[in-house]
Amino acid sequence: MLIGTILQSKGTGVATVPPHATVSELLARLAELNIGAVVVSEDGLSIAGIVSERDVVRRLNEHGAALLTMPVSSIMTAEVRTCSPDANVDELRRTMTNHRIRHVPVVRDGRLAGIVSIGDVVKTSIQELESEKEALVGYING
Repeated sequence: MLIGTILQSKGTGVATVPPHATVSELLARLAELNIGAVVVSEDGLSIAGIVSERDVVRRLNEHGAALLTMPVSSIMTAEVRTCSPDANVDELRRTMTNHRIRHVPVVRDGRLAGIVSIGDVVKTSIQELESEKEALVGYING
């Protein structure tokens, strides 16, 4: 299965924040949307970085409450792993597992086209296994 298939069912909307947004504004956005990460983007199409709840927690230990007024750009991951809609779900699952990442922006023609989470990938893998199981049971009972 391809990543584009996931995007067809979940949609292509991507939550973003500009690099100059404060960590406090980031947290408000994450809470408002009930999500774990956002893409850092100046224009909603390009990717400057990605920032997650984990990034905040890890930096909180270093900076304390002062972290809340710092810009998101100071805590984001700037080297972002991305994939295309034509990427294979199984390959992406391995990449996410091996590199311990939970969110991967999807890029088409150099522009942000969606985002997939490890939850999306696992859900899709489970659905594929269930379909294969049903087909095998049907074949055996057949």
